Amino acid sequence: MELAVADRVVLVTGATGGIGREIARAFAAEDARVLIGYHSKEREAVDLAEELGAAKGRARAVRYALTEPERTLDELAAAGDGWADIDVLVTSAVRMMATRRAPGVRFEDVPVEDWEPVVQQNLAPTLRLAQLVVPGMRRRGWGRIALLSSHVAVDGHRGQEFYGAAKSGLHGFARSLAWDTGADGVLVNVVCPGLTLTERALSGLPAAVREQETARTASGRLSVPADVANAVLFVCSGANGNITGEVLTVAGGR
Repeated sequence: MELAVADRVVLVTGATGGIGREIARAFAAEDARVLIGYHSKEREAVDLAEELGAAKGRARAVRYALTEPERTLDELAAAGDGWADIDVLVTSAVRMMATRRAPGVRFEDVPVEDWEPVVQQNLAPTLRLAQLVVPGMRRRGWGRIALLSSHVAVDGHRGQEFYGAAKSGLHGFARSLAWDTGADGVLVNVVCPGLTLTERALSGLPAAVREQETARTASGRLSVPADVANAVLFVCSGANGNITGEVLTVAGGR
C-alpha cells in the first residue's frame, strides 16, 4: 500500500510527548518532511529533529505555543524555504489543567477561573491553527488533518468534565469541517487513543490499574504510542482517499 506522504510537509504539535514523538517518527520513516512542534522542551525537540534528518532538510524543530499559533506559521513563512506549506496537520499538543478537587467538592463548586482555561486552551487553539493551514491545503488541492482526542471524550471520567468537554468539541469540529473542506481534497479526522503506555503512564500508573485496564480490552493489551502513530499516519496519508469526519478509536476494542 502506497502511503504517498513523501516530501509532504507535516506539522506535529506536541511532538516531544510520548505519542507525538512516535507520530513524527512514523511520518519521517515514510520520507515526509516533519516539523517538530514543541512548547518548552527545546532540547528534546532539536534532538528529535536531528534524529529525523534535520541536517538534510527533512526535519525541523519549531516552537509552538497554543496561544500563539499565528506566530509559528509567520516565522515559517518568513524563512521562505517551503516549510510553511503545510500539507498535514497533526494536533497532539495539550494543556492538561484538570482541577484536582478536594474531598467533598462537587462539580458545581469548581470556580469558573479554574475550569474555563481548561476548555479554552484545549479547544480554541486547535480551531485557530486549522484556520491558518486550511487555505494553503485548499489551494494545493490536498490536505490531511488529524486531531488527537482522548478516551475521556468517549468514556467519561470522574472529575474530568471540563477536559472531556474540550476534547469532545474536537469531534464535532472535525465532523463539520469535513463538510467544508472535503470537496477541496482536505480530509479531517479525529484519532482517539485509549490508555496508552507512554513513559509517563508507565511511571505514574500502578501495575494493578494497568492490569485492570488491560482486562477491559478485546485485544488483551493496552496500546503503545506506535499504535496511535500508525493510525494517524494512515488517515493522514494518500492511502486514505475518502475517510473524513470520523473518529478512529485506538483502544484495543474497549
